[in-house]
Amino acid sequence: MVYPIVKFGDPVLENEAATVTEFDTPELHKFIEDMFESMYAAKGVGLAAPQIGVGKKIAVIDTSNGEDPEAKLVIINPKIVNVEGKQDGEEGCLSIPGFREQVRRGKRVTVRAQNLKGEAFDQTGEDLLARAFQHETDHLYGRLYITHISALKRDLMKRKIKKLQRAGDWK
Repeated sequence: MVYPIVKFGDPVLENEAATVTEFDTPELHKFIEDMFESMYAAKGVGLAAPQIGVGKKIAVIDTSNGEDPEAKLVIINPKIVNVEGKQDGEEGCLSIPGFREQVRRGKRVTVRAQNLKGEAFDQTGEDLLARAFQHETDHLYGRLYITHISALKRDLMKRKIKKLQRAGDWK
C-alpha cells in the first residue's frame, strides 16, 4: 500500500515520534513493506514514519533507489552515536516538495538502532548514506532539514509555502 506523503505544516512532522516497543509482528513487517513501497513511489532514498502520518521511530533507507536489495535498511529507534568530518550537499525532503537547499552534515556517521526483531545494531555510513541517516533520524525527533539552513533561507521558504497553501497548491 502506498501511503500519501505528509507535507510541511502537519504537526506530526514537528513532534518527536514514539519509541517502538513491539517487534517482529506481522503488522510491523507489513508496515515496513508499505514504507518502502511509499518511498519508491515518491522517488525518495529515505522515509520516516512521521512522513506518512505515523508517529513512530521507524525509518527506511535505500540509497540504491531499489536497484540493490542489499542496500535496503530499516532503522527503528535510531540514535546517531558518532559523527566524523563534514560534507556540504544539496538536500531535499519528500515532505517539502519542490525545495532544495545546501545543508552541512557529517561525512561519516554511525547510527545505533534496532532491526525488525528488536535486535540492536550499529551501522556506519558515508556520504549519501550518512546524510540519509541524519536526515531520517532528524524526522523521528521532530526536526526537518530546514533547521540546518540559515534563518533567512528558512523564512523565505516558509513564506513561499504559505503562499502555495493559500493558493491551494500545497496539499
